[in-house]
Amino acid sequence: MADIRNTFVGIKSPNPFWLASAPPTDKAYNVERAFKAGWGGVVWKTLGEEGPPVVNVNGPRYGAIWGADRRLLGLNNIELITDRDLQTNLREMKQVKMNWPDRALVASIMVPCEEESWKAILPLVEETGADGIELNFGCPHGMSERGMGSAVGQVPEYIEMVVRWCKQYTRMPVITKLTPNITDIRKPARAAKAGGTDAVSLINTINSITGVDLDSFAPQPTIDGKGSHGGYCGPAVKPIAMNMVAEIARDPETHGLPISGIGGITTWRDAAEFMALGAGNVQVCTAAMTYGFKIVQEMIAGLENWMDEKGHASLSGIVGRATPNVTDWQYLNLNYVAKAHIDQDACIKCGRCHIACEDTSHQAITSMVDGVRHFEVIEAECVGCNLCVNVCPVEGCITMEPLAAGVLDQRTGIPVSPVYANWTTHPNNPMAKVAAE
Repeated sequence: MADIRNTFVGIKSPNPFWLASAPPTDKAYNVERAFKAGWGGVVWKTLGEEGPPVVNVNGPRYGAIWGADRRLLGLNNIELITDRDLQTNLREMKQVKMNWPDRALVASIMVPCEEESWKAILPLVEETGADGIELNFGCPHGMSERGMGSAVGQVPEYIEMVVRWCKQYTRMPVITKLTPNITDIRKPARAAKAGGTDAVSLINTINSITGVDLDSFAPQPTIDGKGSHGGYCGPAVKPIAMNMVAEIARDPETHGLPISGIGGITTWRDAAEFMALGAGNVQVCTAAMTYGFKIVQEMIAGLENWMDEKGHASLSGIVGRATPNVTDWQYLNLNYVAKAHIDQDACIKCGRCHIACEDTSHQAITSMVDGVRHFEVIEAECVGCNLCVNVCPVEGCITMEPLAAGVLDQRTGIPVSPVYANWTTHPNNPMAKVAAE
């Protein structure tokens, strides 16, 4: 059977599935239940400095986006970091680590952007026996207004500075959690690396308002008639998270920097995709909050079965395998030609492919042939856009079939070229013309 034991920046766990810093990791009771269910590690809900605890709202903390079947697609969260006393958290962390020495326990930390604040809390966390720390530079609400969270994560110079302090004052591995609320994720990642971070984790939540109550005209969740932006997470953010993970994994300046992938991971397949793009392990939150801690058992079994089926003996065989295949648009092969093909035996004649193509694409699918309802691709009009595949309700009914080199493309009247060519060399590219001159 495939070996899914994981070592991430020296932190060992029986599998790559960690719970992310969030409500599920707020206390020993939750974490113990998570470990009993099979989670390989946890990142304890973010700790603040000693003093009066953080004050959370006492009403709704989550807004939601659902699919048509009421499946939860995304959560908007306005909860802050832990509102439990620091010493209580530290005491519980120490006991949990003693009870579960084979599981990863990482402490998420957020304190003011002052050297003394970081210097004070790090030895307290270290004394618990925690395996590492995660610097929370991502929280987009509540704490950012106090000069913490994403207020730090959006300034690369601050990231580098705080990481340097932490590397100076602790022996523990440092994981820097990045905010997605930024234009170019590579810049904070580069700053964290420059500061000496051992790894980065991403993404934290995305600034959002998930809905408006059209009776009270207040954003949701609503607290006494008012609402606030919060952090968006769940399956809906997965594409954004995977792109940002890939950007860091393939950036020459951060290539090789360990990445903990976060964002909408719900199944073993999600986890495998993140790891294929360069993540060394994954962190999960919304899936556990939606389905409970035992969902990790399906993730573990699914990952093991897939790895066995594909012949991957260990996680090292899949981490980063997809990264070399991620490229910029300008390097895509413009001589590659594919056409849609409809399996007539599988077609249920719903017509969704036709109407999508007819109204919003290239009028390349019939609706009637010889007076009979019939859906077929008109190759002379098909640009291979793939829209029909995505709207078809029958999996595998419509496929994209590449044309072999030398075959005539009926749309252009030109045979498919066997030569790779991209935008950088295309005659319509003004930059290419300048270069040619």
